[in-house]
Amino acid sequence: VPMTLADMIPVPDLGPKKIKLFWQTLGITTLAGLQEAARAGQLRALPGMGEKSEAKILAGIESLSRRTGRTPLEKAWPFAEEQLALLRGVKGVVAAEVAGSLRRMRETLGDVDILVAATLPELVMAAFTTQGAVARVLGGGPIKSSVEFTNGMRAQVWVHPPEKFGTALQYATGSKDHNVRMRELALKQGLSLSEHALTPVDGGAEILCATEEEVYARLGIPWVAPELREDRGEMAAALAGTLPRLVTVNDLHADLHMHSTWSDGKATILEMAQAARARGLRVIAITDHSHSLGIVQGMKPEDLAARQMEIDAAQAEMGDSLRILSGVEVEIKADGTLDYPDEVLAGLDVVIASLHVSLRQPREQITERLLNAIRNPHVDIIGHPTGRQIPDRDPADLDMDAVLAAAKESGVALEINANPRRLDLNDVYARRAKELGIPLTINTDAHAPDQLALLHFGVAVARRAWVEAGEVVNAWDSEKLLGWLKAR
Repeated sequence: VPMTLADMIPVPDLGPKKIKLFWQTLGITTLAGLQEAARAGQLRALPGMGEKSEAKILAGIESLSRRTGRTPLEKAWPFAEEQLALLRGVKGVVAAEVAGSLRRMRETLGDVDILVAATLPELVMAAFTTQGAVARVLGGGPIKSSVEFTNGMRAQVWVHPPEKFGTALQYATGSKDHNVRMRELALKQGLSLSEHALTPVDGGAEILCATEEEVYARLGIPWVAPELREDRGEMAAALAGTLPRLVTVNDLHADLHMHSTWSDGKATILEMAQAARARGLRVIAITDHSHSLGIVQGMKPEDLAARQMEIDAAQAEMGDSLRILSGVEVEIKADGTLDYPDEVLAGLDVVIASLHVSLRQPREQITERLLNAIRNPHVDIIGHPTGRQIPDRDPADLDMDAVLAAAKESGVALEINANPRRLDLNDVYARRAKELGIPLTINTDAHAPDQLALLHFGVAVARRAWVEAGEVVNAWDSEKLLGWLKAR
């Protein structure tokens, strides 16, 4: 078997069976050969193919070519956490923080940047560069080192004196455009801002800042959360005193999207409930897939009564400590209809409607599918609205202006899916939804108890979108949340 066949696996909507078919029937062994054959129309006549399938494969190959090679947040975050734990344990270390795109919680990043405040930089450099997982040291020095790890990740560490850590962290966090605004503000006050200090332009003594808060305070503005530092109006808001009070993980009392063993989840309803209670949640919704999404063994309407019995038993076990709602993630089918009839949806506490199939339909067609779901009076939430998966699947080609307008009109909530492979809505559309007054909900879409810990990724998206707690339905108190659901 040619090794180059593996290069085709990342192509969306292309599995091992089709790869084998192309190889054995057309002798295609490379990704370039596959693209050439698709452009020549050679795939459509093969068994199980067709013109639409051929077009999907070609679009998938083109999607791969647009990827930047940047690391998804899903991979970078746990890696960075491990590095921070290591460095914070080194003698003489006062503080260690991630910087750059990761601290701003962008969905992808280049290298992982870490800043350390320490009195013994040589110990930090030694601990960082001599780890067993280091494949090679790319560059080293007394206060800065860059390494590549055996998992392909690259990271850089800078060590700064504790008394200069604030300016260093502010500078290294970025973004570049935010830092330009900071330097402009400093100059208006007769100061030059660098990673080392604030320095009077008239040659006076350096002003050292051990914390970021000191940097911003010295310039006369409140501290700006890293997620906002993209030059999208945050400096003007800081100067005007109108920065948002961003939502936090602790603000969220409910998770309205999770799965159990009744579809493709890995845990029982009681196990999910116990894990949610341990994380401080007060309300959860069990939203198993509907049946037409066959790959996940979804639920048929006649299964709901038996599942309700399990919910009731779990509720009795949990008592007043946690409310368990009965819900569904109903499939928006390729023809635009929902998988369950309205009379079934009306009997559920929470209805999430989601796109999973036929995501490469033309814009007008797939947009109309989503609009049909938004306008259904029984749908409470649109789950992961664009259907993307980072980095493997581009978002559906939706007319988001039409989607947002319809959501505003209907009052349906749009989900920020916290799974780091989705982060959908993204920050740009979540901010537009916020500005339009569309309710948002941040859910984990957990398929196992440990995935409830992914919530902070969704909160980060919301924070990048300037979202406050009052704009997130699962940050409302239980009475208000349940009242909203009942009134839908």
